[in-house]
Amino acid sequence: MSHTVREQAKLLNRVKRIRGQISGIEKLLDTESDCAKVLQQLAACRGAINGLMAEILEDHIRFHVMDPDLDPESDQAEASEELIDIVRSYLK
Repeated sequence: MSHTVREQAKLLNRVKRIRGQISGIEKLLDTESDCAKVLQQLAACRGAINGLMAEILEDHIRFHVMDPDLDPESDQAEASEELIDIVRSYLK
């Protein structure tokens, strides 16, 4: 997955932020915080994980499903872009 090496620092930073969010949830549960705060943190964490997943899926489609050297105006390239848009909207 050579394409992820280029984005490795960015992806790892996202994972570290998610880890921090998970720790925050754990602390909220340990201190018996208000349910609304826990739910808000859970939603934020889910959004962060979905964003990470969407980014990795998009790269996968661009580099493994679609030929990177393909003409961007081709039917396959347009179908790939449509798939990426669908995945992104689904994971929001």
